[in-house]
Amino acid sequence: MSRPPFPPFNADTAMQKVRLAEDAWNGQDPEKVAQAYTPDSQWRNRSEFIRGQEEIVTFLMRKWEREQEYRLIKELWAFQDDRIAVRFAYEWRDQSGQWFRSHGNENW
Repeated sequence: MSRPPFPPFNADTAMQKVRLAEDAWNGQDPEKVAQAYTPDSQWRNRSEFIRGQEEIVTFLMRKWEREQEYRLIKELWAFQDDRIAVRFAYEWRDQSGQWFRSHGNENW
């Protein structure tokens, strides 16, 4: 079940939703992150398709096992009624010490 604030969104509640999501992801607790998404959520991560909270948890556990010193920034891009668009950037390093940075967009 998703967490408040709930739609319809205004500038303050949209920003609050983005900050709460950013904080949850940076906390790296897969169960907590998954609970913020609906049970029928559908994600695409590159060539991987993730469906539902159970697959979200599995994906995040695998992701954060290899991505050390993970740090994410989410930025509110746009919102209207029951939709939010977010830009994100995150950095992490692998076990050899090589750093990586990724950027993308999300539509909620």
